[in-house]
This record gives sequence, structure tokens and C-alpha cells, in this order.
Amino acid sequence: MCNKQKATWGAWIQAVGTTLSAIGSTPSLNIDAKILQDLDLVGNVLQATGDALQADSEQGLERIGNEVQAIGNSIIVGSYILNVRKQTKLKLTIQGDLLQALGSSLVIVDELREDRSVDTLLNIEGNLLQVVGNTLQAIAAKLKLKNKDGDNLNAIGSWIQAIGAILSALSQNK
Repeated sequence: MCNKQKATWGAWIQAVGTTLSAIGSTPSLNIDAKILQDLDLVGNVLQATGDALQADSEQGLERIGNEVQAIGNSIIVGSYILNVRKQTKLKLTIQGDLLQALGSSLVIVDELREDRSVDTLLNIEGNLLQVVGNTLQAIAAKLKLKNKDGDNLNAIGSWIQAIGAILSALSQNK
């Protein structure tokens, strides 16, 4: 598979993953809590996979940014599959979300060096939305650490991230 195909497949796998994760993070849905949790877990696995494919197709800061995002998603996956206390799970989630935001920020820096085109601007906007979404999710987890309700903020952040991932995936379709 050539690098362009890897980047495109990776972007769309990441977009599907963020969308599944957003569905799993939406508390108002009349879906069993275990199913929502499983959707979030599968979504994060797909995000990490998509980020890894994109990283393998890139160089420089964009590669590092996608690698950092994949690490962030992997930490969140670990919070689900490891037998840890709720407090530890929330701390891992915060770290994972912030690493994803950092990774998207690195991608933005790399994209700002590119020639201006609709696709480049779409990818910058998509990654900016992912930074905002992941940051809101980290804040929501921090609220939960303080025994406050962060579910709605987490859902909003998840959907903002999903929209950003879809915009970034659209920027790959040339």
C-alpha cells in the first residue's frame, strides 16, 4: 500500500473510531451503559489504528503528531482493559486525551508549513477541532475526578473531536 493510500485509510479509520467513541460517550442515548462503553473502547482502538497508519505514511512533525495521538488512544484503551480503580482510569483518560490534543497540535504545526490549499486548510481546521474536543474531554474527566458531572462536557468534546476527524479525513480525498 502506498503512503497516500495509508494516509487516506488511516484518516477514515480514525474518523470512524472517533464517531463510534462519540456515540459511546453520549449519555442521553437509550443504549445499555455496557454497550456505550464498548463503543468507546472500540472507537479508541480504531483511532489508534488510524493514527498509526497515518504516522507510517508521513514524515516530520506530522508523523510524530500521529504517533503521539496513537499513544494517547492506546492509554485510553489501557484504562478500559486494565483492572484499575476508577480514579486511576480517569487519570489515564486525562493523560490520553491530552496526548491526543498534543498530537493534533503537532500535525497543525506541520500543516502550517505546507502550501495553502483547501485540503491543507481543511486538515488544519479538522485537527484544531480535535485539539478542542480532546481538551474538553480531559476537562470532563478532571471534573469526574472531583466527583462532579462531566458527562455532557465529555459528549460535547467527543462530538467536536469526531467532526474534526471527519474534516481531516475529507482533506485526504484528492
